[in-house]
Amino acid sequence: MELAFLVIYAAILGLVAPYLGIPTNRMGSLVPAAVSLASGSIIWAVLTWCGLHYDQGWIWVITMLAMPAIMVLGVRRLATSRAEAV
Repeated sequence: MELAFLVIYAAILGLVAPYLGIPTNRMGSLVPAAVSLASGSIIWAVLTWCGLHYDQGWIWVITMLAMPAIMVLGVRRLATSRAEAV
């Protein structure tokens, strides 16, 4: 059930991405949401393995703050590498 919230949050981040200055016209509008969902799932799994429980607030705070940061950095890096390849 907790991962369903990550999917919804990633979809919201994907909708907000064009307004954050992320160039989605070259790569598609689903790429930011996919990057944030993949990073959020990995962060959630690592934090679970580190001993944080689902009902603790820290796992939510860390995941919800890291997902948009990784989305912005990852998609900008992807856009830069695609521009250099062309």
